[in-house]
Amino acid sequence: MGVRRFGRWNMLGLYTLAQREMRRFLAVWTQTLAAPLITAGLFLAVFALAIGPARGDVMGVPFIQFLAPGILMMTVIQNAFANTSSSIMTAKVQGNIVDTLMPPLSPAELLLGYLAGAIGRGLFVAVPIGIATAFFLGGVAHPFWALIYVVLGSAFMGGVGILTAIVATKFDQQAAISNFIIQPLSFLSGTFYSIEALPRPIYFATHANPVFYLIDGARYGFIGRSDSSPWLGLGVCALATALVLALGWHWFRSGYRMKE
Repeated sequence: MGVRRFGRWNMLGLYTLAQREMRRFLAVWTQTLAAPLITAGLFLAVFALAIGPARGDVMGVPFIQFLAPGILMMTVIQNAFANTSSSIMTAKVQGNIVDTLMPPLSPAELLLGYLAGAIGRGLFVAVPIGIATAFFLGGVAHPFWALIYVVLGSAFMGGVGILTAIVATKFDQQAAISNFIIQPLSFLSGTFYSIEALPRPIYFATHANPVFYLIDGARYGFIGRSDSSPWLGLGVCALATALVLALGWHWFRSGYRMKE
């Protein structure tokens, strides 16, 4: 058996994997960056033109100001999920996943390398939307909270994307998870409404969804209003992220569905 000669961390290997994941989405920026920005802009434009003037204030702010942070976070988490899931899934289907598994990279280094791409893509998408939102709102209420939730949301959904790609054996299965789980969680987590308007059973069920806290936390960061405590949301999201990443690390370590 070979012996690692890189110390506790193979920083060169980790940097190379992270760089590859970043270059991967930057090479097709019109699809991975420009398209989500246009989609987010269209969402805001349609709501502003269709129901914006007629809709009353939500949480004490105009509806469009309430909506913008939710659209931002929804775009961030969808792109973070897409980055890791598509990267691993494509490598598995094309048979070149071995090029990633053979180098002397530990499970933690593999996990962090893929997460770097997810967080990078999330931030690349969030920054222009955040600047436009801040200009529209006249500033950001709590910039630090907004940044924390964007990074945490990217890490969480990047981890979910890793798990999805490991479990799936073909693109149809990956698409099914994205269409029937990820998108509903994004749309039904308070992006377009305050959960105070929901019936009690659905209201309490929503609080079990980590995506709700991500969207609610981003809203607190931008407009200073939220349905729940940002500290509670931070705790729930951090715990959910830790559990997802721990499972991803375990599957990388065991080679579950990666070495078949």
